[in-house]
Amino acid sequence: MCICPKIYNFAPSKDNKMNLFKEKEKLNDFFSNQNQNATRIGLVPTMGALHEGHISLIHRAVSENDMVVVSIFVNPTQFNNKEDLDKYPRTLQEDIDKIKAFNEHVIIYAPATEDVYATAVQAANFDFDGLEFQMEGKHRPGHFDGVGTIVKKLFEIVKPTNAYFGEKDFQQLQIIKKMVAKEQMPVNIVGCPILREANGLAMSSRNERLQPETRKNASFIFETLLLAKDMFGTKNVRDVEHWVTEAFEKNENFELEYIEICDEETLKPVTENLNTKNYRAFIAVYADEVRLIDNIALN
Repeated sequence: MCICPKIYNFAPSKDNKMNLFKEKEKLNDFFSNQNQNATRIGLVPTMGALHEGHISLIHRAVSENDMVVVSIFVNPTQFNNKEDLDKYPRTLQEDIDKIKAFNEHVIIYAPATEDVYATAVQAANFDFDGLEFQMEGKHRPGHFDGVGTIVKKLFEIVKPTNAYFGEKDFQQLQIIKKMVAKEQMPVNIVGCPILREANGLAMSSRNERLQPETRKNASFIFETLLLAKDMFGTKNVRDVEHWVTEAFEKNENFELEYIEICDEETLKPVTENLNTKNYRAFIAVYADEVRLIDNIALN
């Protein structure tokens, strides 16, 4: 099983042109002046600190749309921990340099908080039919209201045909699909596979905060998920979760927050393996006081 990321090599645009917008009004003016043939707009929402996982989303968006918007915005309303918000890496110039490798049809929307939220920096309340109360929702109160708020705002600003999200945040992906369905938004949500570092660690902007030795040893997370997947076909669900818990208790480098095996559609924990359902194992781990999440399809 290949877990190494595919490195995309893009030729820079001929004039190295980069369209960067920090105000939604100017972004909308730009769209108004574009050729009417640019009918398909792809959106890749990010919080910056771009890595190869983000680049793979942009690559797919470029291949499926006439124009692509990459948003770079660290959204305050989805952080329930102010320290985590403050420590989140902000690398706008480096991100711009990476996006310059694409052609001029990839543009950046990097707004200030007031451009997105005006005077009221607060999340709206959403009903995601219970998806928001599972896993991350249990440990990060209000997180998915913040996610729903910013994604909805970006959809209203950019008006994309397609929007691209990585499966590392699988719960987020399912919640966004639910929001689009319930509010009848004309956006196609595209889920893209998890990209991993050479040792199997799921790519994340948070990885930059890990000590080099910890980052190397973090292969343990994915290795444990792979073993859990092997066990899932023959062992009881609770036995698999208990085994994972014990494995982390024996490893002093990591602190397990949760391991849950859930129905992919409802995200509810399951107790038995039915052939008619698709299941996924979800995990959250602390390393160097950095919170890492990952998941794996089990069948």
